[in-house]
Amino acid sequence: MSHPIRNHIQPQDQVRVRVRQAVAGDVAELVRLRALLFGTLGGEYFNPPSAGDGWRDALAGVLERRIADGTMRALVVDGEDGHGLAACGIGSVEQRLPGPHLRNGRVGLVIGVVTAPAYRRRGYSRAIMRDLLDWFRERDAARVDLFASHEGEPLYRELGFTDHPDPAMYWRP
Repeated sequence: MSHPIRNHIQPQDQVRVRVRQAVAGDVAELVRLRALLFGTLGGEYFNPPSAGDGWRDALAGVLERRIADGTMRALVVDGEDGHGLAACGIGSVEQRLPGPHLRNGRVGLVIGVVTAPAYRRRGYSRAIMRDLLDWFRERDAARVDLFASHEGEPLYRELGFTDHPDPAMYWRP
């Protein structure tokens, strides 16, 4: 199976970023970057003391299945000299009930975009997000949701994201 590599030239700095679809061999690195994201976000919500490391194995299993069946888009930028991944971004499309505010009920979700510290400020997240937004358009998502870190918010606003009108709440059993 072919995995296209998309080249994104960033106008602000004329850097060519090679974004590709993740493959099964990238799963360990995707888990590493996702753990980095949670560490960056900090706090007890993202890093509860009772979490342990079992979530990493569960995440690896879900990533393996969803990469194989194509039900999510996992994009990566390779690190220099073949040393792991520099960045990744993951998206999925969920079918919800249509309504006047959600014409077909298809909601894209940006699950996480993270760049390893040594590779930041090179346009990798921007290139990944542009590719994800194209993917959401191809799947006729009526809306795309994401949760932005303080550092990521300016990029997302530049790409057209605005504050969501729904107040967010959550419950944990």
